[in-house]
Amino acid sequence: MRITIRDVSEAAGVSFKTVSRVLNKERHVRPATRERVEAAMKALNFRPSYAARALAGARSFQIALIYDNPSPYYVHTIQMGVRARCLKDRIRMIVQPCDLTSPALAAEIGGLIDETHVDGVILAPPLGDIAAVTDELDRRGVAYVRIAPGDPTAAEERVTMDDAAAAALMMRHLIGFGHVRIGFINGPLDHVSAQRRLEGYRSALAEAAIAVDDALVVAGGFDFETGEAAAGALLDGATPPTAIFAGNDDMAAGALAAAHARGIAVPDALSIAGFDDIDLARAVWPPLTTIRQPIHALAYAAADLLLDTDEGDAAGAVPDYELVVRGSTGVCRMG
Repeated sequence: MRITIRDVSEAAGVSFKTVSRVLNKERHVRPATRERVEAAMKALNFRPSYAARALAGARSFQIALIYDNPSPYYVHTIQMGVRARCLKDRIRMIVQPCDLTSPALAAEIGGLIDETHVDGVILAPPLGDIAAVTDELDRRGVAYVRIAPGDPTAAEERVTMDDAAAAALMMRHLIGFGHVRIGFINGPLDHVSAQRRLEGYRSALAEAAIAVDDALVVAGGFDFETGEAAAGALLDGATPPTAIFAGNDDMAAGALAAAHARGIAVPDALSIAGFDDIDLARAVWPPLTTIRQPIHALAYAAADLLLDTDEGDAAGAVPDYELVVRGSTGVCRMG
């Protein structure tokens, strides 16, 4: 038989309304009472009914994470970050992939809201920069938080990090090893994060008084295949680079594959670096030097900001990025 809220109230020795207050994270419950109710829930293996909770008030106790990103590792980490925060408040997370190039994108998101009545939406990049999406949410009065939007000063709720500064940090690492001809594999330019990482690449070169060679900047798609193809084009050129910085780890792994296929030793003859520090960065050989983007923490903070609880300074906080040096980068040995 299904355990109900009344079973919990009897086990805890409180009214079912008190159990409901605990479920809904209301403040006016004594700590000892809250602990007793939570202990009863755990002992009975109680699972709250989302439908029943929704009927009791205006909330659905569901939020949606909407994304369009070709990196399965990145998407998985975003999902785990949002899910970790949702579990604390027993909120259901609905994950919705989409196609940001679809002319029906706004209508599809509107349909999701109509069908699920979610309490809010988290927009993974680059969806937070699509005006049709944010306009549709504004029109419906649906709360939303953007992860890593292009305009970090906008009034809408957002969590972000400085992609340009992080990319410049990686470039200083490569330049410090004596590399001058550094190729850059950029992500899709409809991702503002890709634009910011390109800015960091160029600013670090300027800082080191190294001229920007546009022939060393090639387009990628934030996936393994485009990274492999872009690196191949760089390595097959008349004057190939001594280092390649890819705009994410998927493309950097593709660059490693391109180097291996050509018998180019990494890092002895070619340094390769990535961005994100997803699990793939440690699975390839040699393991990737990369920028550790706090993806999980950004996603957690976005959900925290959307759920708007008293969690201190966590909501909207900007976690730090970090340079992670592994075996794929080394001293430039080319003249």
